[in-house]
Amino acid sequence: MRVKLGVFLGLLLLSTRLQAGEVRVFFSPQGGCEEAILAQIDKAQRYVHVAMYAFTSRYLARALVRAKERGVDVKVVMDASFDGENKYSKGDYLRRKGISVKDVSPRWRRGLKVVEGLMHDKFAVIDGCVVATGSYNWTARAQRANYENLLVFVDEPSLASAYEKEFQRLWR
Repeated sequence: MRVKLGVFLGLLLLSTRLQAGEVRVFFSPQGGCEEAILAQIDKAQRYVHVAMYAFTSRYLARALVRAKERGVDVKVVMDASFDGENKYSKGDYLRRKGISVKDVSPRWRRGLKVVEGLMHDKFAVIDGCVVATGSYNWTARAQRANYENLLVFVDEPSLASAYEKEFQRLWR
């Protein structure tokens, strides 16, 4: 019953299209997060820039490939430790499909010791006006099992600009 209710609520949330200047909130499991991201990627015309700690969703990976095939500039920044150690990570798949993927491993000095951190961001910037962000990793587990949240901002160029600036910093 809970799964059916979750699917129903997810479909209900998606039944109204996101309007300009609107913010939509989604929750998982089964609350429409993946579907909301898919809808935005499928509408992308110029670029999709993604910074994602954990990325195992085959559906979102395929959507990025479709966008690339439409001529959209697609770039993905991932955490180096996750991409390198998780056999389900979509990093290699995306690279094989011609998508630029960069693994990032934050490092800083604490005295004489080098400390490694995580690239723990979870956001996408689309066409300079859409931002999708929250705790939601692009994983099957986030979609089906974890309690996660996702905010999708539409027609928010100043917010998108701030996120794009951070994406570019990570990309460098």
